[in-house]
Amino acid sequence: MADKLAWLGELLTSVESAPPEMAVSVLARLLAERLAATEVSFLVTDLGGKAVVRLTGAPAEGGPEQPRRIRLRGTVYEHVVRTQQVHVADGERAGAAGPGLVQVIAPVSDRGDAIGLLELKLPTRPDRQTMQRMVEAAHALAYVVITNRRFTDLYEWGRRTTRLSLAAEIQHRLLPDSFTCESGRFIVAGAMEPAADIGGDTFDYTLDRHALHLSLTDAMGHDVQAALVATMVVGALRNARRAGGSLLDQAHDAHQAVADYADRAHQAFTDQSEQVREALIRHGGQVMATGQLLRVSLDTGRTTFVNAGHVWPLRLREGQVEEIAPQVDLPFGVTPNPGYRLQSLDLRQGDRLILLTDGMLEPHGPEADLSDLIRQTGDWHPRDAVRLFTETVLELSNHDPRDDATVLCLDWPSPDSPYAAPGNDAHQTTAS
Repeated sequence: MADKLAWLGELLTSVESAPPEMAVSVLARLLAERLAATEVSFLVTDLGGKAVVRLTGAPAEGGPEQPRRIRLRGTVYEHVVRTQQVHVADGERAGAAGPGLVQVIAPVSDRGDAIGLLELKLPTRPDRQTMQRMVEAAHALAYVVITNRRFTDLYEWGRRTTRLSLAAEIQHRLLPDSFTCESGRFIVAGAMEPAADIGGDTFDYTLDRHALHLSLTDAMGHDVQAALVATMVVGALRNARRAGGSLLDQAHDAHQAVADYADRAHQAFTDQSEQVREALIRHGGQVMATGQLLRVSLDTGRTTFVNAGHVWPLRLREGQVEEIAPQVDLPFGVTPNPGYRLQSLDLRQGDRLILLTDGMLEPHGPEADLSDLIRQTGDWHPRDAVRLFTETVLELSNHDPRDDATVLCLDWPSPDSPYAAPGNDAHQTTAS
């Protein structure tokens, strides 16, 4: 234990003394020195979770050049991200007999959030102590990234392999910093695949001492207009929640924020000339947003929710997918509005709950039924399942979806689930 603490202390001390934009590079150089590695690289996962981008061990580290995207599908990198196990493989020496460098790839994760990968090249296969130090370094690297990305765009730059539109920039700022969270009591994971012109989807989650709070919203319209309405909805929900408001308080505040904005937009609309009004009609539409708000008691699993005109949730229980048919209240912003009703949702140990937007449903037809996909991935980690869901939407829409496709997956594991206990980023080792 003393050696471990000294090792981690050395790593963190070196990072803390480095500028934020150089923290990962400094850590990589230290690992190269201490572990006799000929190359150390950090690869960050992109926004869609379908590729990784090398941020260190490359000629340019965070410069203006386009990052080199490495697709995950079918690669050893995908295997490490999926299994969260360390991969060790002997390489071949180019143009000479005998073994080459040994490749070690370790997952860089925190609470189930797959931040990236740590890749090392070594002259010989590492012994058990060296392997343990690599695993510890990968875990420390996760905290280095989480801490320093507040101060630099380097990591955000690496996650973007294409330039975002203004609407997409606004929309992504509304999402949680981590798309996945593992706790001893639950796992939650979200994914969003934006349409070419943003459709206004968001998802959010947070914890307090007693409950998990979830929301999924869909602002009507497209592009910046939808992103602005989504901003008001998410802002109102967070503001009410952080003030101690109930689900009904949050729903009321979200509705009022959108309704007030619609009133102001209508007034501006009526004040314009005929030519301007016609342009607004072409690019506008009714100002409203659908949404689902949930509160799950951490002690009992008792779940209450509000449905504001939103697509019904799906629940996977004992291998069967069923649609939950709640009472449906009006979307946020639609007036007159009689208010919102607090409903109960049956959530049991072993259940998987899927919240989704209509963009997830539209592309699915007889050839690819969403319920079948949910059943087939029932034993997958939610992080991997939601990525497959959105990837399937892309494939079915020829990579040009007409609407945002967004999904939020909650696992309420049974006691014997491999994810039911904290600290399951075990980082086991596989060899080849």
